[in-house]
Amino acid sequence: MSSFTIETGKDNPVLRAKAKHIDRVDKSIKKLASNMIDSMKASDGMGLAAPQVGISKRIVIVLLNYNTDHEMIVPLINPEITYFSDDAEKAEEGCLSLPGVYKQVERSTQIRLTYTDIKGKEKMLVLEDMNARVVQHEVDHLDGILFIDRVKEQVNDA
Repeated sequence: MSSFTIETGKDNPVLRAKAKHIDRVDKSIKKLASNMIDSMKASDGMGLAAPQVGISKRIVIVLLNYNTDHEMIVPLINPEITYFSDDAEKAEEGCLSLPGVYKQVERSTQIRLTYTDIKGKEKMLVLEDMNARVVQHEVDHLDGILFIDRVKEQVNDA
């Protein structure tokens, strides 16, 4: 059981870089996923992206179905959101990389996602509400986007 130190700061270069595609799921990726799960749990997070632990790879860990009987932790490798619903909602978000910062962020209420699972299989998910929000937040990390950037965009769009 190993956990990483969480990278913090809105100007942290590793958090602002676009993460690199993972070519294949091997032992090192499985170990990375396991360690990221430990780190997310230790930090009481609902998601964690590899850049948040200083690793520029396209993998995120998400907690889906939070606080239900169907709660599960899912590693998403090379996740890509292929559909965003026009319906959107604002809700408060925080981030392990920006401790103590909470803002209202507007996100699509439904998304379609393709990804590779920990066994190397291609998968597709349709997610709604909190599950969709968590995944959108974590996938943003892979593109160097922090949730506070989404708040600025919404102010500019108004």
